[in-house]
Amino acid sequence: MTRAFNFSAGPAALPESVLRQAAEEMLDWHGSGMSVMEMSHRGKEFIAIHAEAESLLRELLAVPAHYKVLFMQGGAIGENAIVPMNMLRGKASADYIDTGEWSKKSIKEAGKYCKVNVAASGKDGGYTSIPPRDSWKLDPNAAYVHICSNETIGGVEYHWTPQVGDVPLVADMSSDILSRPVDVARYGLIYGGAQKNIGPAGLTIVIVRDDLIGQALPVTPSAFDYKQQADNDSMLNTPPTYGIYIAGLVFKWIKAQGGLTAMEAHNRAKAALLYDYLDATDFYSSPVAKADRSLMNVPFKLKDESLDAAFLKGAEERRMLQLKGHRSVGGMRASIYNAMPIEGVTALVGYMREFEARHG
Repeated sequence: MTRAFNFSAGPAALPESVLRQAAEEMLDWHGSGMSVMEMSHRGKEFIAIHAEAESLLRELLAVPAHYKVLFMQGGAIGENAIVPMNMLRGKASADYIDTGEWSKKSIKEAGKYCKVNVAASGKDGGYTSIPPRDSWKLDPNAAYVHICSNETIGGVEYHWTPQVGDVPLVADMSSDILSRPVDVARYGLIYGGAQKNIGPAGLTIVIVRDDLIGQALPVTPSAFDYKQQADNDSMLNTPPTYGIYIAGLVFKWIKAQGGLTAMEAHNRAKAALLYDYLDATDFYSSPVAKADRSLMNVPFKLKDESLDAAFLKGAEERRMLQLKGHRSVGGMRASIYNAMPIEGVTALVGYMREFEARHG
């Protein structure tokens, strides 16, 4: 069987070697006689899987010892509520930077729990760039400053870490976590759904500084209280066991590739192939400011939108899948996360050239 090149924004492609290992271990994990999906989360087998996954993630991101790593559920949408529940710590407001659709969802949800100050927005520019740091109107008394480090839909990404003074910086890194090195110590909290670069949907990663937990709102469900989850090694309730297992295999795969420095080089090379072609033609266009272009999600449009359906049909015939842009912005979108091989991007650019030659 020949696997397709899957450009889905998520759930996204996983490394083939990880899928093969998971298939081999499906019925019997390491002689246990059980599938990981059948194991008790309290049993010694899964405790070992969980501990190794956390250790590998800490190693890859160089997570400082005074940060907790939590394996939770609910995705980034869930964290949009869970973050203010835990991070307000007696304060009445939080600052949010609006860079697109996922930022807007975060802002709307946080508004149920506190006053939200939209300190900067890319709305007037059609969400095609990150607002310059000197335009941000931050509140020094805010509980935290929230950013979405990579907007999966709009394709804008922070290639810098904002300086926000003594106020904790919170980042939704769902779609670019583990794509490059990150200085975790510059953030108070990092969170992200697993289904882009980590594993299957259902697992959510939270990395949070010790001193920021323990003051959750009284209405916070126990399962969403960072302190309670930290005190119970993310097992206050049954965690997403199979998701954690797959994540551990992906962490091993990333380490074997050379870690996050190698991942960044790999991702930059893929993105350059696609962006260089987009910049060299007027048949297609990239709407995003060059300085803020995502290495993970590349939206682009055909000059003649009436050709969109034909473009997608031709791509599918060539086993290049999920290239349709999000319904809110239209056009096309190629998501090229860690597991997308450079051959996939080369094939896509080759097809784009072919399509242009026939229809341009």
